[in-house]
Amino acid sequence: PMMQLIKKIRNIFVEMGFKEIQGNYVESCFWDMDVLFIPQDHPARDMQDTFYCKNPSRMEVDKKLLDIVAEIHETGGKTNSKGWGYKFSKEESKRVLLRTHTTVNTIRYLIQHPEPPAKIFSIGKVFRRENIDMTHLPEFYQVEGIVYEEGANFRELIGVLKEFYRKMGFEKIRFRPAYFPYTEPSMEIEVEWNGKWMELGGSGIFRPEVTEPFGIKDQVLAWGLGLERMAMMILGLYDIRELYFSDIEWLRKLPLL
Repeated sequence: PMMQLIKKIRNIFVEMGFKEIQGNYVESCFWDMDVLFIPQDHPARDMQDTFYCKNPSRMEVDKKLLDIVAEIHETGGKTNSKGWGYKFSKEESKRVLLRTHTTVNTIRYLIQHPEPPAKIFSIGKVFRRENIDMTHLPEFYQVEGIVYEEGANFRELIGVLKEFYRKMGFEKIRFRPAYFPYTEPSMEIEVEWNGKWMELGGSGIFRPEVTEPFGIKDQVLAWGLGLERMAMMILGLYDIRELYFSDIEWLRKLPLL
């Protein structure tokens, strides 16, 4: 069922004028977190939350980019931000991990293609140290997307997400204020399902500390959405593990997505 869902999501974004990009499962802390202005003492970087690799345990990072990001974290650079105000560790940046989100794909694309316009998305697995239960898995799918163009604004972001979820079959959608280290303002997306509001993802506008140092001049609208929870709602499941059962009879009875 997940492959059917991914195919449907891919077709929807392509119909909406987006281009798909791919990325690596194994990344450096620099690309997965530092370049997104996630502080090096953030709880998400703890060993109990992130899968770090032993071999290789370090990955080389472009020195020029590393110097730019170090300055942003320490002082804010020329972004009118004060940064995080700590001593940035370049060795920490080189640590190797399994990517914790697909945002790593979009920020790398932006830095490599700083001239607008761009409408891109990425669908892939991400990895976090989660205890397996009825609502959590250590690896799961995420769909990430951005709109980067002159005049992009928060209203457009809401419109894009509403249109996507409408095409997925969700009519009642609402947005709630939220906090994420690399977007401001930020919001969570919720849809109504069986009389309850369910949170399905986060979104916002990339902070200046993420974009300005790399010559990205216009606002970047961004979102990251979970796929498994959406699949559970569509298929009427109560245990996330059921999505990956190898029961042929059960699979035969599933509705087409």
